[in-house]
Amino acid sequence: MTELMGFLADFSTLLRSLGVLAGAVITMGILHRVLQRGDGPPTGRRFRNQLITFSASVAMVLLVILALPLSDEMRGQLLGLAGLVISATIAMSSTTFLGNAMAGIMLKTVRNFRSGDFVQVGDNFGRVSERGLFHTEIQTPDRDLVTLPNMYLATTPVRVIRTSGTIVSATCSLGYDVHHTRIEELLAAAATEAGLTDPFVQILELGDFSVTYKVAGLLVEVKSLLATRSRLRAAMLDSLHDGGVEIVSPSFRNVRTYDADRPFIPARAVRRQEPAQDAAPVDVVFDKAEVAESQAALRKRKDDLNQELKDAGQAVKEAESEQTANRARRRVELLKARLERLDETIAASNESLDSDDEN
Repeated sequence: MTELMGFLADFSTLLRSLGVLAGAVITMGILHRVLQRGDGPPTGRRFRNQLITFSASVAMVLLVILALPLSDEMRGQLLGLAGLVISATIAMSSTTFLGNAMAGIMLKTVRNFRSGDFVQVGDNFGRVSERGLFHTEIQTPDRDLVTLPNMYLATTPVRVIRTSGTIVSATCSLGYDVHHTRIEELLAAAATEAGLTDPFVQILELGDFSVTYKVAGLLVEVKSLLATRSRLRAAMLDSLHDGGVEIVSPSFRNVRTYDADRPFIPARAVRRQEPAQDAAPVDVVFDKAEVAESQAALRKRKDDLNQELKDAGQAVKEAESEQTANRARRRVELLKARLERLDETIAASNESLDSDDEN
């Protein structure tokens, strides 16, 4: 009888351990499906999903160890071993999988850039199109996607173009035969023509044969950065040529066989009345980054509406009169309708992004 009781006790312990293991596997499967069915798009929820899955996996491993039919001494040794492995992994994580995860958490905490921002990381320039736990993706001006490990971003200076505006500049070298005040006037007019505000001109270098000028101005609408850079240079050509200033080097002037008084300025073209189309349309070049930025704004709007809905529901409960309660209920219905429309917009945006990824 004693042996039978001992066997039943061991068998029940084994069943309990197997139940915990099966429960852990089922829980991870359910968690994975729940995260995949979330209303957020991959570009916005991937970081959260990866972090939750990683944390849940570690917790499940520790729970299974605690449920194994082992002695307290053996269980303590396994837990100590697990802690040692985690500590060693963290210590060696500067160039490992976990290192990128830690860097991703740090970048999320610092919040120095977000989806849709223009960033310069080393030789890579573009707009942030996706942020994950282990990597960050940027879309280049060629519409290509570049994946950067988060460790690289954590150890490399990241230049972020501020959404409130940035300085756009261009340089050119001109001869000493034109007074600098005249050049500064023409270049400042070119910056204004290109759509820049608060233009200014600097003299960067006095060379042996030419003077290097830099013209710059504030661009408020940073999404048109690429097009504005091109427009600024085109406006500089027009302004200098219309002002009778040659944009040629003295050596070119010395070796030409034409009449020395002949200016090398192209014939004045007829100006178009309608504005010229941007050479680099944002919706084509940075399409994925545009979607990512739009989705981030939609998620923020949804969070705000959920908070307003919560406040309106509380107002219904705390209403002191039926009239006040009815107004609060109408507010609740209005907010619910807005949330439904917003969910439809988010779903359509997700489908657009998914189809683009498949292509």
